[in-house]
Amino acid sequence: KEPPSLQCMHLAVVACGDRLEETLIMLKSAVLFSNRRLCFHIFAEDSLKPEFEKKLKEWPSSYTKKFESNIYPITFSVGNAQEWKKLFKPCAAQRLFLPVILKDVDSLLYVDTDVLFLRPIDDIWHLLREFNSTQLAAMAPEHEIPKIGWYSRFARHPYYGSTGVNSGVMLMNLTRIRSTQFKNSLIPGGLTWEEMLYPLYQKYKNYITWGDQDLLNIIFYFNPECLYVFPCQWNYRPDHCMYGSNCRGAEEEGVSILHGNRGVYHDDKQPTFRALYEVIRDFPFEDNLFQSLYYPLQSKFLDTVHTLCGRIPQVFLKQIEKTMKKVYENRVIVYLGANHRY
Repeated sequence: KEPPSLQCMHLAVVACGDRLEETLIMLKSAVLFSNRRLCFHIFAEDSLKPEFEKKLKEWPSSYTKKFESNIYPITFSVGNAQEWKKLFKPCAAQRLFLPVILKDVDSLLYVDTDVLFLRPIDDIWHLLREFNSTQLAAMAPEHEIPKIGWYSRFARHPYYGSTGVNSGVMLMNLTRIRSTQFKNSLIPGGLTWEEMLYPLYQKYKNYITWGDQDLLNIIFYFNPECLYVFPCQWNYRPDHCMYGSNCRGAEEEGVSILHGNRGVYHDDKQPTFRALYEVIRDFPFEDNLFQSLYYPLQSKFLDTVHTLCGRIPQVFLKQIEKTMKKVYENRVIVYLGANHRY
């Protein structure tokens, strides 16, 4: 029998400042649709810890039994903590230290707070099995088209591939990360993940814009064989539709994971992203998914057709509709099974 830590899918997030609600909605989307048990690893500022504990306890027991949660303080194991905290956004650099802190966790999905799951986490978790013998992390490209990509136009440091990668959704085999010697631009030999982080930051700190994401791009530039690149529907951002639709995977399969970066859940710039966030936020846990989530979503989307992202509602709806049908079918089967008498 495998140990409990392997029986659940591990999900990590780092929450600081005003990200409490956003993080809870992300966790809610994870619990709503996933099948296997989840283990949440929430890294939060001390002031947010009691809030998380209180809010998660308020969820109905039919959902709280699907996960266990651990809340950790923000800690940096190497270098100057104050310096790490100032990197890009407060506490964002924490994700670089997950392999070092979560020593008993074999594999992990890290997401930013502004992510929403539109299908079971089980589906992205299965990608771990597709890693070859050298791959130890998976991310999506930062952009699909190099000529409008940020890294290809502006970066002053090395980055992965032709467009760089986005670290808002990152699948990691932590066991492999801990045991690998990484090639680098600091010394001729290899360095462990922990040994490499601070010297790498010191070398490039005046050239990086997006903080820890840039450091990850630098690491995988020197170690491309370590990265598995998954398609854009697993990390779908406004950039994929605000200049016209450019994520073919989402056009074919629908969005699997939505990443509302640039604060789009909280302003009027991308109403399709905001609509999804608000509908999941307002969904009463025990209600019917179609009546209280899917239909309100469809009607909100009617108000967004004047925007470039709103012109392709099927891209946003296809996967979540499929997911709901599966959840509904499973519940009916369980219900019938429980009430079946021979």
